[in-house]
Amino acid sequence: MTATPTRTGGAGRPPQAARRPAAAGRTPTARRSLRRAVPLVPAVVLLALFMLGPVIWSVYGSFTNASLSGTAASSPRFVGLDNYLALITDPDFPNALWLTVVFLLLSAVIGQNFLGLGLALLTAAAPRAVRSIVATTVVTAWVLPEIVAAFACYAFFSSDGTLNRMLAAVNAEPVDWLFTYPMAAVILANIWRGTAFSMMIYEAALNDVAPEITEAAVIDGAGGWKRLIYVTIPMIRNSISTNLMLITLQTLSVFTLIFVMTSGGPNQRSTTLPIFAYAEAFGLGKVGYGTAIATVMLLIGAVFSILYIRVLKPGDNS
Repeated sequence: MTATPTRTGGAGRPPQAARRPAAAGRTPTARRSLRRAVPLVPAVVLLALFMLGPVIWSVYGSFTNASLSGTAASSPRFVGLDNYLALITDPDFPNALWLTVVFLLLSAVIGQNFLGLGLALLTAAAPRAVRSIVATTVVTAWVLPEIVAAFACYAFFSSDGTLNRMLAAVNAEPVDWLFTYPMAAVILANIWRGTAFSMMIYEAALNDVAPEITEAAVIDGAGGWKRLIYVTIPMIRNSISTNLMLITLQTLSVFTLIFVMTSGGPNQRSTTLPIFAYAEAFGLGKVGYGTAIATVMLLIGAVFSILYIRVLKPGDNS
């Protein structure tokens, strides 16, 4: 008696009936994923309502002539690109844009980022007591309310402040830092204020580096700098990208620190885009124009974020 061969559908494929359980098996998985996503719905709705909604409304407002007074206050009119065209021709805009980039690069990308990484590396190798003292000292500046930190920096850099008193103690000539070097003063203040955030991120990242990898590099004869450049930094580049993105966005929105210390002066020598937007929107009442400046800040943050992602490629540790 000859056995009837089983039809496989060609090329060893299982019959249609055999494939049905596998296809049906994906349905419970999809249902489980859906059930797990349901608790996230309230958070997504709140984020869209309180974050995405204001951003969309702000972008729309930049295309209107909204104002704090006059008919435009009660019934703003859509003006298209007029605010952006006026911004391009505004002689004060290039200065504010340049100072914003300088403030961002020196206080965040270079200052907070490198100092935070350096402190994290030093505290990782320091005794527990030293680590606790350094962490407490650095974090104190970060946990202070921004207005308190701003007044503390003003008191430090003012003409009769702490810094000049320290210079007088060593017979050095006092300097009116907030008048002579306003941008340097706010950059140093922002570094002092925000370095703790970078330090904590890098401390957590360094704790995740496997000791076996570092030990293998030591056995291979790699010195401290080579281990840092070829082992440690590649292992934590995801954290570097995340930290750079966060401190960039935080620094772009710094307003209180600069407003309390210099108010953007003297002669607009410390007027960054947030100060410029505030002056136009609330000082001169041109809300639509000020919102256009805020939209430009949003675009700058997006450009820097894309750059970090492209260069550092988070998620790829190969």
